[in-house]
Amino acid sequence: MTDPHGAARPGLPIDHTTVDGIRVVTLRGEIDHAVTEKLTEALLSYGSVTPQRTVVDLSGVTFMDSSGINALIAAHQGMSDAQGWLRIAGAQASVLRVLELVGLDQVIGCHPTVAQALAP
Repeated sequence: MTDPHGAARPGLPIDHTTVDGIRVVTLRGEIDHAVTEKLTEALLSYGSVTPQRTVVDLSGVTFMDSSGINALIAAHQGMSDAQGWLRIAGAQASVLRVLELVGLDQVIGCHPTVAQALAP
């Protein structure tokens, strides 16, 4: 994808790890409509099943719009339906502010670090 000035725009780097049976999805960059499909797939697909417990590490995310909010809500709902949970970790101040403005921090647990999000 290119921006209006012709410069190449990087995608959304996504890393997956598992810690004590909990999937950790680490994101870096900007979350907007251009990467929503990739983000939703990364959060909701784990083989052929919806993962039950996932921590989303947003420490490397510098921007998130309503597309990211919608993807997090969909993932939260899918995991809740599977008797699991979604937690957010490490959101930078600007991203955390967006989560707070829409009240998502009241629905999905937000933690300062991945270690805290992984704690029981």
